[in-house]
This record gives sequence, structure tokens and C-alpha cells, in this order.
Amino acid sequence: MTSSSKADYQGAGFSGELGFGERPALVLIDLMMSYFDRLSPMHADVENVIASNLRLVEAARATQVPVFFTRQLYEEVHDDGAYVRKVPALKLLRPGSSFAELHPALSLDQGEVFVKHYPSAFHRPRFAAQLADIKIDTLIIGGLTTSGCVRATAMDSLLMNLRGIVVRGAVGDRSSAVHEANLFDIDGKLADVRAEEAVVN
Repeated sequence: MTSSSKADYQGAGFSGELGFGERPALVLIDLMMSYFDRLSPMHADVENVIASNLRLVEAARATQVPVFFTRQLYEEVHDDGAYVRKVPALKLLRPGSSFAELHPALSLDQGEVFVKHYPSAFHRPRFAAQLADIKIDTLIIGGLTTSGCVRATAMDSLLMNLRGIVVRGAVGDRSSAVHEANLFDIDGKLADVRAEEAVVN
């Protein structure tokens, strides 16, 4: 987005800063092989985000910041509804499918992995309660995709009165234009968008 667009948002009273609170947690959204495997119809050319997400996990574990990983699954008992009608590609993510597995570079023993059936990580009933139980006030967000599950999680983070921080280098999308437009709008309305260096240092 142009500098004039940013100035327009700021002039209209958007683009405030949330900043960091005292108790952050990290959630990495749907870093699944469906987006990385070139044989997958959902392949999105987002390989560049993995290194940033790995560094976020390393920094989080070094400072005892809780880490959560999400996986999107399609299970007919839960998912025969509007979401899969709108996004039929979700049917690729059946239990046991290699496309539904998280990227092998992730060290999953360094955090809690949970399944979700809708875009936001908060659609899992216990996630908000878990964060509240350990007094989390800041949610650092990485993963895929910027315009879908990352944006939905950033919005719900705001609705839960959390400070949301979306890490620019740790999120991606199948379209660079959509990616950049969503980062701009997320930063204007839902969460702070920060460079990795500003988050891990």
C-alpha cells in the first residue's frame, strides 16, 4: 500500500498501536503440507515463511513463552456445512492425509498442537480459556494464510481484548497482492504488524 493510503488511515483514526503486554503467547496457524507440497492443489508458494516461524519458536522457548500450533482438519461429522461449501479444498485435509500434516521442520514437542475446524484458532472452545488461565495479554501470530486463518485469528484476538502481533515474515498467502492488502488492513484495524526482528529482540 502507498504512503498516502497509510496517511489516509491514520487521518481517519485507524492504525493505532497495541504494543506488547506483559504475558505473550505464540500461535502458529496451519503450517500444513497442503501449502508446501507442490503436488497439493492448495500449494501456495509460501516456503519462505518456515524459517521465520522456526525462529519465533526458538525465541519463544528460550524465554518460556507458551507456543501453540494449529492444524485444520476436515471431518465430516464436524464439517459438512457452509465453510466447506465455500472452500471445497478443505476436503483435502482429511485425517491421515499427508496434506493435513504440519511441516516436518517444526519441532512439535516445543508446544501444544490442536485441531481446528474453522478459520480462527479461537473457534476451538478452550483456546481463549487456556490463554486466560495463564493470564496471556499478547498473542503473537504466524502461519497461513494471511487473508484467511491468520486474519480470522487476529480479529478474534482483538475481540478477546488481547494485543495481537502479526509477524510479517512469518505469514504468507497464495497472492502477494492479497497478502500485502490484508497485512495493511490488519495493521489498520485488528493487530499490530511487526517485523520479526521487532518481535524476537
